[in-house]
Formats: sequence, C-alpha cells, structure tokens
Amino acid sequence: MAINLQKGQKIDIGLTKMSVGLGWNPNEGTGYDFDLDASAFMIDANRLIPAEEFFVFYGNTDSPDRALHHTGDDPTGGNSADGDDEIIEVDLSKVDSRVQEILFVVTIHEATQRKQNYGQVRNSYIRIVDDSNGQEVAKYELGEDFSIETAVEFGRLYKRDGKWKFEASGIGYKEDLSFFLSKYYKGQIIK
Repeated sequence: MAINLQKGQKIDIGLTKMSVGLGWNPNEGTGYDFDLDASAFMIDANRLIPAEEFFVFYGNTDSPDRALHHTGDDPTGGNSADGDDEIIEVDLSKVDSRVQEILFVVTIHEATQRKQNYGQVRNSYIRIVDDSNGQEVAKYELGEDFSIETAVEFGRLYKRDGKWKFEASGIGYKEDLSFFLSKYYKGQIIK
C-alpha cells in the first residue's frame, strides 16, 4: 500500500530502480497552454551539480552515470488525464559516488510571458513507483495554494548513512529554470 506523504515527511526508499512520476492539471480557460517541465538536479556534498550533464531535463534526458532518464517532455500536460505527465526513471545503483542528493523540480515554461503560476494548476503531485512491479510506493500531493509561484521543488532523494531516503519538499519559488541552474551549477552553460 502506498504512503501518502505530507510536506516535509521523510521515508526510507528501500528500492534501487524506480520511476518518479510528476503530474498536474492546468485550469481551463487561462489563455495559453501550460507547459510544465520536470527536471532533476543531481547534487554533490557542496550542494552543486558536479557537471552540467548532471542536470536532467527534456533537453538532456540521461545523466552521465545513466542513473537518471527523463522519458520526455509533455508540452501541454495532456500525456494523461489522470496519470503522470512526465517521468524520470531512477536507478540508484548507478548514481555517481559524488552525488548525495537528487532534487525534483517542476517549472512553468515561459510563466512570466504567459502570466501563469501554480495558482492556475491543480492536482499536482510527485510519486514513486517500484519498477519491479509497477506499484506506487509513495505519493505527495501538492495541496497548498501556490498562488504566485512559478516553480516548485516537489521532492528529493538524498543519501544518509549509505541509504537513500525521500523527502516531500513542497517548496515554491517565483523563479524560472535559470534560477535553479544558477543556484546549483557554477560552470558555464553551453547552449
């Protein structure tokens, strides 16, 4: 039976291979289509990504250690009426030894230009599915009203005492993807 997580709740993962599914439903009649993008930041002990390739998103679908795979962009949120809109597959046995944490962030593409925010999005969640049997292990539903935020850190996998754990974060930001890149990557981004 799946665990329904609350904000800040932490659990032992106990899995090696899993899928991290992220889902959302934009409200109708807001003008533009909503394009929400799931990303993962693989962070070292200095709270930085070791190299640009450790930032996994629709434009870089595989981490260099092959531990993370983004299955693709859903530019409209229409991949599924009830299921995951974007999925990041995780194999913790392959994670580079420098990586201590994996943050899962969802940003609204062109939110400022389109005048969009999470107040116009409903049924947002992050869930962990055991790849061995397809069963949902844990789910965190973003129940709060993020009325002005344009990005949300949904959750994070992190290593403590050699074991991987998951925390339901639910931290909202009025920022875009470049904010997270400047926070977690100090090198030059090559376009």
